[in-house]
Amino acid sequence: MKYHQINSALFVKNRRKFMAEMKPNSVAVFNSNDIYPISADSTLPFAQHRDIFYLSGVDQEESVLLLFPDAPYEHQREILFLRETNDHIAVWEGEKLTKERAFQVSGIRTVYWLQDFHKVLNEMMTYADTMYINTNEHYRATVETETREARFVKWWKERYPAHNVAKSNPILQRLRSVKESEEIDLIQHACDITEKGFRRLLGFVKPNVTEYEIEAELAHEFIRNRSKGFAYTPIIASGNNANVLHYIENNQQCKDGDLILLDVAAEYANYSSDMTRTIPVSGRFSERQKAVYNAVLRVKNEATKMLTPGTLWKQYHVEVGKIMTSELLGLGLIDKADVQNENPEWPAYKKYFMHGTSHHMGLDTHDYGLLHEPMKANMVFTVEPGIYIPNEKFGIRLEDNVVVQEKGEPFNLMRNIPVEVDEIETLMNE
Repeated sequence: MKYHQINSALFVKNRRKFMAEMKPNSVAVFNSNDIYPISADSTLPFAQHRDIFYLSGVDQEESVLLLFPDAPYEHQREILFLRETNDHIAVWEGEKLTKERAFQVSGIRTVYWLQDFHKVLNEMMTYADTMYINTNEHYRATVETETREARFVKWWKERYPAHNVAKSNPILQRLRSVKESEEIDLIQHACDITEKGFRRLLGFVKPNVTEYEIEAELAHEFIRNRSKGFAYTPIIASGNNANVLHYIENNQQCKDGDLILLDVAAEYANYSSDMTRTIPVSGRFSERQKAVYNAVLRVKNEATKMLTPGTLWKQYHVEVGKIMTSELLGLGLIDKADVQNENPEWPAYKKYFMHGTSHHMGLDTHDYGLLHEPMKANMVFTVEPGIYIPNEKFGIRLEDNVVVQEKGEPFNLMRNIPVEVDEIETLMNE
């Protein structure tokens, strides 16, 4: 891995929290992701399943974590299973975790090779009444490929039909949504790498540069700072491309007078950052662009203040909609009649701001979190309002990552990334 090793105390703490929520006499199993094939002998780069990483720090394929807090013997309460490594694998594929190294990474003392998994699991099942299976229940999830986790669940249900079944996901949704201080530090580090990439761009962008050249500059800066690269597929949308919310082609030339919407951010140690900035190709905003930009900035700043403990996500978005409505009225994009006659299910402001303002973030860019439950301290959210005007051939979105605080305003992890018009113009024209 490119990142510095994370202190295993974080993963020890995460496991303790999870096991404290398990039913008596129950086992939980977590699988790593597969390496996914492309064609012939080509594969996608490996990306670890975030749940096994959250609970163990293990960041390689063919790994399994078993938790059994009520096991009859202490050494059976936390077990890691790893693909057996050897000199041949080290030469052809690179170093894999040894049992000793796995303990250093995870804090788990009992480590077996993967070929022993079924034998050990069978013994655990003779002691246990319930199995926690790890299904993906994220509200945005659309999974068509059968995962290693899904294959295990199918096999386990056939092999052990007499056991009770429980779900890991509701526990993880709550635990992962509230970050430990070490996790916030890792997200901050990802944000700091993103800042370096953005500042690099401010001295690079000029008329006739291409969107893919901008992408290349960011990738260079991210990787040279120990990131694997982008936390998600980058959006580098110049001109009217910004009005396509998930524009990812990044193949157009940036023209003088246009704006570039940059929804781009680095990951670090599997933790995401998620930034959006909008900058002028020429280094100067027009008066109209500046007026819309500052309206979006005001909405962002006011929305940020509302991310406090006890806030309900749904009501929060209603309140943000009211602020956006006021700004759109001021810009002349909607009028009072539009508001008076609006459909409550699709308010007038949605014509120009059609997406949500905030989502949980952390190990996943759209991280775990139960949206019907009140916000809590140490949750991390994006704040990302936008105004999109196809008729004027530009769109503006601004996005920061903030930590909900027990008291006071949220803490902005992107506080050092330029966002004010004057600062962006100054840096672009130095």
